[in-house]
Amino acid sequence: MDATALLRTPLNQTHRALGAKMVDFGGWDMPVQYSGLLDEHHTVRKAVGLFDVSHMGEIEVRGREAARLVDYVTTNAVAKLRDGQAHYSGLLYETGGFVDDILVHKVSAEHFFLCVNAGNQEKDYEHIRAAHQAKGFDCELEYASPRYAQLAIQGPKALEVAQQLTETALAAIRYYWFADGVFAGVPARMARTGYTGEDGFEIYIAPDRAVEVWNAILAAGAASGIKPCGLGARNTLRLEAKMALYGHEIGADITPLEADLAWIVKLDKGEFIGRAALQKQLETGLTRRLAGFEMRGRGIGRDGYKVTIAGEPAGWVTSGSPAPTLGKNIGLCYLPIAHAQPGEKIEIIIRDQPVEAETVPTPFYKRNR
Repeated sequence: MDATALLRTPLNQTHRALGAKMVDFGGWDMPVQYSGLLDEHHTVRKAVGLFDVSHMGEIEVRGREAARLVDYVTTNAVAKLRDGQAHYSGLLYETGGFVDDILVHKVSAEHFFLCVNAGNQEKDYEHIRAAHQAKGFDCELEYASPRYAQLAIQGPKALEVAQQLTETALAAIRYYWFADGVFAGVPARMARTGYTGEDGFEIYIAPDRAVEVWNAILAAGAASGIKPCGLGARNTLRLEAKMALYGHEIGADITPLEADLAWIVKLDKGEFIGRAALQKQLETGLTRRLAGFEMRGRGIGRDGYKVTIAGEPAGWVTSGSPAPTLGKNIGLCYLPIAHAQPGEKIEIIIRDQPVEAETVPTPFYKRNR
């Protein structure tokens, strides 16, 4: 795609002024790295990094039956959420495959805030809108992406940096909870969530205030070693933590059960889109499931590479790269259910040659809480 046609976040010129390497990411002009992928990765693991994730989408649901609509279109149990709490969930087709993976935030009994993937936001909205029209729930649906920019402060020093910029007691916000308040002088939603496997906060603000908040965060974090980070480090960080990426671990032809995400599926909560397909899959039995692997031979198992077992076709790699924190080459792949557990010898086909690998427990990395 021509660079002039790419979508841009409010921080586009800021990234360029900082010398970021920009790439086409799903139609968005986004920074892939600043100081370097490895440096940024280690900064988030050891100190604190700042990400522009304003390309992500937001959808809001308000009204008397807002909870019923959100519960109907997602897999997790909305009824269990308390005000100010969020959870990870799946938006599915009737076939049980993913429309998207999303974060559901309960603002109140009649207000839900959904964070969705950048490349899927319009599709997600239309999917929910169709369900809304079909069921006639008494609520209103808003495609709210144009009203939000999003910044992610991630790392063990995220709390000490972020707390300098708000009077909201951030330490009191538990993991996967959020609070509305003022951040760096700007009205904001502050969620203790993230996509790196580290502690951190995702800050939702008006787009026209994004540059000043970005600069305020970098200034507040200077003594803590904060650095701006790009999509390259975001990918290696999330892979180490075994966090799914749409179009890789999950997609329209993959169900949550296959993606090792059964924990976000609550079949006992009642009707939801895709429930019948998942129930049938449980009854007939899974044939494949996502598994983690480490390379034993030399090479990196990249996305899309074929996987064999004893020379026979077995599956494919969904994500693979060096793991900077671990000093190993790791990846995720789909395997026949009988082989989708730790300790299996597999081969990754790299340049038409089989290279030894072994399935291992996941997540590959887990922080000390």
